[in-house]
Amino acid sequence: MKNKIIDEGAILRASETLQSYRASKANLEARLIDNEQWWRLRHCDKSSTTPSGWLFNSIINKHADAMDNIPTCSCLPREERDRNAAELLDKILPCILEESGFEAIYSSCWYEKLKSGTACYGVFWNPSLNMGLGNIDIHPVDILNLYWEPGVTDIQNAKNIFHVELWDNELLSSKYPHISDTLASPSIDVSHYIYDDTVDTADKSAVIDWYYKKKLGTKTVVHYCKFVNNTLLYASENDSEYSQRGYYDHGKYPFIIDSLYPVKGSICGFGIIDAMKGTQKEIDILGSSIVKNAKMSAGRRFFVRADGALNEREFADWDKPFVHYSGSGDPNSSIMPINIPALSPICVSILNNKIDEMKETSGNRDFSQGSVNGGVTAYNAILALQEAGNKTTRDMISGSYRAFESICHMLIELIRQFYTLPRCFRIAGSKGMDFISIKGDMLIAPIYDIKVRAHKKSAYSRAASNDLACKLFDMGLFNENNREAAKICLKMMDFDGRDEMLEMIRSSSAEVMA
Repeated sequence: MKNKIIDEGAILRASETLQSYRASKANLEARLIDNEQWWRLRHCDKSSTTPSGWLFNSIINKHADAMDNIPTCSCLPREERDRNAAELLDKILPCILEESGFEAIYSSCWYEKLKSGTACYGVFWNPSLNMGLGNIDIHPVDILNLYWEPGVTDIQNAKNIFHVELWDNELLSSKYPHISDTLASPSIDVSHYIYDDTVDTADKSAVIDWYYKKKLGTKTVVHYCKFVNNTLLYASENDSEYSQRGYYDHGKYPFIIDSLYPVKGSICGFGIIDAMKGTQKEIDILGSSIVKNAKMSAGRRFFVRADGALNEREFADWDKPFVHYSGSGDPNSSIMPINIPALSPICVSILNNKIDEMKETSGNRDFSQGSVNGGVTAYNAILALQEAGNKTTRDMISGSYRAFESICHMLIELIRQFYTLPRCFRIAGSKGMDFISIKGDMLIAPIYDIKVRAHKKSAYSRAASNDLACKLFDMGLFNENNREAAKICLKMMDFDGRDEMLEMIRSSSAEVMA
């Protein structure tokens, strides 16, 4: 375009906005960096206190619960004419997620959700993938590198979103030769975690992706701009293809936030570390004090007179059976043991109470990890305890499922906009391998309903389903004479696989009638 809407002045104003956003985010960044130290058990002054792993254990167990219930999606039509496209999406969306490595992305984001209270998914269109054909790109986004308008609680309501990433200058020069002379050290000081390795940023530059929304009549469009050191690399408003429609047709920022415990006035929540670090600190102090007292009691010390006649070297050597002393009198007058007072049993009780407090508050009780007390040995009783104790975990997972639903809707919109050429996918089903193609203009309906369910089930859930099937079989529910009763009974029940079981009973009834 001859008249550039995004020029040097607009980039300078955007940089000033970014700096103001960064200043308002300082407290959050400090908390995230501190939480990372707690996660790595680097929060203690090791000269006086040794860290324990109770908080770490709570996090990894919640993460394991989440990975036992990785979500998958089903696409449902809203009208009869949308049925074919919905069935197509139902098969293709899992393929796109698998190609993107969503399981690893989900795992990474769940660690961030538990540690810092906020996970962020990025769902982008990457034109460089598939040898220049382009494809959908999903990856986790570090909150430290993301900047938004202060005070908003929904990222989609922010005026501007900035994503900052350090790129190697050599890589930038090869990709954008015209900016080689402008590259220098990062123009913005990006906060970073405390690494074990020394990270040199002297030969790197801060590449900034700027997303912003504009109102065009009754429609809100989202635009995208990339710049480095106040030098413009790309602006969708300057691109004739996107100047009026926006970079993404769905009109949303390509970032999806999944927070754990919400905080007023912020898109970010707080996590298990924020809630539990006080208790963990007290556990560390108490535990270290008890261990220190045990060491002091085990290694004896003595008061020795300066003018005593005892051979201290022989006395300290426990391998020598004889200890010499000179002069007359009682050798005990020259040396006296230092008595270390034993800690009160109440100290151990307080420590155990603090550990129990952490287990209860974080929802990481013993039976959640397969350990039970009180003589509970029956399988069904243990399973009931585990399911009852997983209420907090199910609540956490349901929040991630809502975020996953937003991801799926965004995938559909990117398919609709950017799949201008047919894309082929390999589908592996119960009847073998199949190949299907999809193109953006095949998606007629504006909206498809997404149903999220767990793709992977825990061993306990599978065992419960198997146990239920065995009980129904033993009760004779699947006998030939009980088909109608079985249909009525199953319609009143709610469990995974119910619809498939009903369909099997209907099919067998039809075969008998034929």
